[in-house]
Amino acid sequence: MKEKFLKVANHRHFFDKHSNVLLAVSGGADSMALLELLKNCQKSLGIKIGIAHVHHGQRPESDQEAAYLENYARDRDIAFHMTYFKGQFSEKKARDFRYDFFKQIMRDFNYTALVTAHHKNDQAETVFMRLLRGSKWFHLSAIKERQDFGPGELIRPLLTFTKKELPSVFHFEDASNRENNYLRNRIRNRYLPQLSQENPRLSDSLVSLSQDMSHLQEALLYLTKSMDIQDLENFKASPKGLQIFLLEHYLTNFPELALSRGQLDEMLYSLENKVNTIYKIRKDYQLVITYERFYIEKINPETYGDLSEVVLESGNTLNFGQFTLSFNIPLMEWDQEILLSSGNPIVLRHQQIGDQMIYKGHSRKLKRIYQDQRISILEKEKAVILEQDKKIIGIAGIAASDLSKSLKNDTIENKLYIKKMRESIC
Repeated sequence: MKEKFLKVANHRHFFDKHSNVLLAVSGGADSMALLELLKNCQKSLGIKIGIAHVHHGQRPESDQEAAYLENYARDRDIAFHMTYFKGQFSEKKARDFRYDFFKQIMRDFNYTALVTAHHKNDQAETVFMRLLRGSKWFHLSAIKERQDFGPGELIRPLLTFTKKELPSVFHFEDASNRENNYLRNRIRNRYLPQLSQENPRLSDSLVSLSQDMSHLQEALLYLTKSMDIQDLENFKASPKGLQIFLLEHYLTNFPELALSRGQLDEMLYSLENKVNTIYKIRKDYQLVITYERFYIEKINPETYGDLSEVVLESGNTLNFGQFTLSFNIPLMEWDQEILLSSGNPIVLRHQQIGDQMIYKGHSRKLKRIYQDQRISILEKEKAVILEQDKKIIGIAGIAASDLSKSLKNDTIENKLYIKKMRESIC
């Protein structure tokens, strides 16, 4: 096994860039087998190893395991790092705690790689578990042999080996692994052994499936890397299968959004059939579809909530919505200037049903002006309506009433200056 392990490690160049590596060791069969392999291969690989162990304190044997590992490391002149789990225990919290601890040890002691004992059987179990849970296809991808982690990388050098191939060494048995309270245990102890009676190569097939999914995802990412995913015209011109991939890939930017297939289908329908609309994904997220592009954004109540009416007096400047408005005080620079027939107060508000303005020689509803100028629904929602003497004199940043234009040849004493506050582009 040592020779096979060395051959794989050298062929994959796992440790070419590393001299100081940290092993995550629980004391179980897999991690102890990995420890034995790397201990015996240190010189051949040109590395020095350290052990990291988390004392979870969940079993009576935990103290014995920790003491054994500490003595093991001391007797072999191997650096040993241990901490105690803190907080209310759960599988997820324990995992997050472990990996945070590993990252900190890597930083503090200049380890450039963390090595874990995941093997081929773990790969098959993970794929099967995700299939049972109805995970999306790209979550069926293979566990990566290496990936960025903390200040270095995470390496899983045993993924090509089955559990049976690992060397038999002294280890501690976790009795809870034989219990079927957890789904992974049921998969390992019951489901896969039973199904393997029908197909003895089931685990190999599951691993092959995960590798195929990884290759497919890699190919699609390569073929679409120069594509502007959020360009609506490009998106609509793509085949349905590619649209699904593009949308799911874009959604990886929002890991907190766990969308059902039904929600995904509704989003695809909106993207294919609607423009200038908003699809509420959740109460705190929305899909915005403009005339040319689409994007997902977190809803900010301060930005999109109903703002009360505000009165702007002559000689004052204020911010309202996404605009700075100054009445008879010129700004250093402005985007819009509206001529006014009086110095009476200006009411700033959002749109109301039935709003109309004298525009291009006619009294026109504001929604028609938005349509003519292809104003996005998001901009329409945020539009600031300007009203003086109970007449709409303009829409900030969009249009001014003919009432303003008719004053151009008159002596103007009152002006409203408007500057749009710049926002980051989604």
